[in-house]
Amino acid sequence: MAMSDKSHNLPFDLRSLEIFLAVCEAGAMAAAARELGLTQPAVSLAIAELERKTGTSLFDRTVRPLALTLAGGLMRQRASALIADARQIAPLLRETKHGKVALIRVGLVDSLSRALTVPLSQYLASRADEVSILSGLTATHASELLTRRLDLFLGVDDLEELPGLERWELFREPYVLLMSSRNGAVRSVSELKKLANAVPLIRFSGRSQTGLEIERHLRRLGVDIPNSFEFDSPYAVAAMVAAGLGFAITTPVCFAESQVSSKGLQIARLPGPQINRKLTMVARYRELGNIPRDLADAVRKVMAGTGISGLTIGE
Repeated sequence: MAMSDKSHNLPFDLRSLEIFLAVCEAGAMAAAARELGLTQPAVSLAIAELERKTGTSLFDRTVRPLALTLAGGLMRQRASALIADARQIAPLLRETKHGKVALIRVGLVDSLSRALTVPLSQYLASRADEVSILSGLTATHASELLTRRLDLFLGVDDLEELPGLERWELFREPYVLLMSSRNGAVRSVSELKKLANAVPLIRFSGRSQTGLEIERHLRRLGVDIPNSFEFDSPYAVAAMVAAGLGFAITTPVCFAESQVSSKGLQIARLPGPQINRKLTMVARYRELGNIPRDLADAVRKVMAGTGISGLTIGE
């Protein structure tokens, strides 16, 4: 039995997207036609057909230059990503003959920047002609992986609910208390509550997965701490504690990333049930061959050699 042709399910092809993007850039059908070496009717027809198949108006034709509608703005964003990926295919295929890819784009959670930026760069240089490493929040990197602006990321969220991804656990580490040496021992949840009544909790931002995990744990413990300060970076959290402005719940890797002196500080076990932060490498399934697996192995070796206590290196 012949295979059914499902191409009609796609409301566009790459050429129509190229024409659409040219009109976006030029702001007029005629100018886009000159840029592409086409006639104006051909460009107008392509745009009209794209609007018909998508069931939306992409341009506001009542103004000059042409303005994008909300649907058109979304189409431009996604079309740009698709065209950029399509243009990489031929160079990528050529580079595979030499055992390398043209470009690898990596998202790296902030707390691993100091430990992994150089080792990642050195390793990936042997697998790609161009390496891009972007530090930031895991949530941002997860979004950019799904919209194909990144090829893989190392972070705190493994996106386990989403299909089409491969995941490589790197390591786990405990959440710990970071506080002034002047504070007494905190061995129970009731003592944690007393500490929170005496000094502010310096929080990791709710924009970060680490911050969200800490807040969930505090709720489970029944510890309600008013908001005072919150920050995105491990350095800011540790520096505030070092300045005597509060205490924090952090991790050994986050504290090492901060490079804040431990003088006058104590790191203690977090009261209550032990919780761990899991760091994972996530990539689109099989798109990069063995690179994610090999890179995960390299990262585990680097982290095992850091000497940071409390790490449980993944398999």
